[in-house]
Amino acid sequence: MAATRRRSIVDLLDRDGSVTVAALEEAFGVSSMTARRDLSELERQGLARRTHGGAVLPGVAAHEDSFQHRLGVDTDAKHRLGAAAAALVAPHETVYIDSSSTCWHAAQAIVASRVPVTIVTNSVPVMELVGASDQANVELIGIGGSMRRLTRSFVGPHAVRTVQEHFADKVFLSIKGLSRDGTLTDADPLEAEVKRAMIGRAEEPVLLIDGSKLHTRGLAAITAVDQLAHVLVADASNEDVAALNAMGIDVRRVARHGSET
Repeated sequence: MAATRRRSIVDLLDRDGSVTVAALEEAFGVSSMTARRDLSELERQGLARRTHGGAVLPGVAAHEDSFQHRLGVDTDAKHRLGAAAAALVAPHETVYIDSSSTCWHAAQAIVASRVPVTIVTNSVPVMELVGASDQANVELIGIGGSMRRLTRSFVGPHAVRTVQEHFADKVFLSIKGLSRDGTLTDADPLEAEVKRAMIGRAEEPVLLIDGSKLHTRGLAAITAVDQLAHVLVADASNEDVAALNAMGIDVRRVARHGSET
């Protein structure tokens, strides 16, 4: 019931741009404590921004948390998405992996799988993960450039040139959010540029997201969603999945037990 009520609150936000605690109490017959708890949860998911006495739409999300912080958020969904991504990798493929915390889990699952692959990445944590492993199945190509300390990733013209000098079978990436017109977005323009270059050099671009990414957007456009081969999505509503399917892309739901549907 809480999940259904929160989806209804998101609908109200989309329609009106804002809601108040008092209005939610009246509309859903809940206490002010429950209404505030709903708004706090929606803010945690990136679907609302709390204000005094209510909430508003999150708008353009320029805010970006550190990699270390993101690595500890929604770890169950990210772990399932990473495992589902790793299961798509065939022996001896080359895979781009972006600097997202979600795709760090994909790299971890690839290393553990012992499938022989080559990983090309601008993510320092992914480089450290592969370098610290005693598994010999992964060949690593590190992308250099200007270091972003917040995300522990390399970006800029040198990073983009390095990406463009390679071809890959797949790219695993995540995003800040998906705009209503079907544009993949990121919080930072330089990160968006690297992701866009990776998509352009990969045969199968694969997006890894949880349901909250379908209700927010970042500052910088990456590319259109129809440039993707697949979307792996965890913890999304039937309505959200239907909206993705309507965009004409292959959507694969990752269930809580780790399987795809």
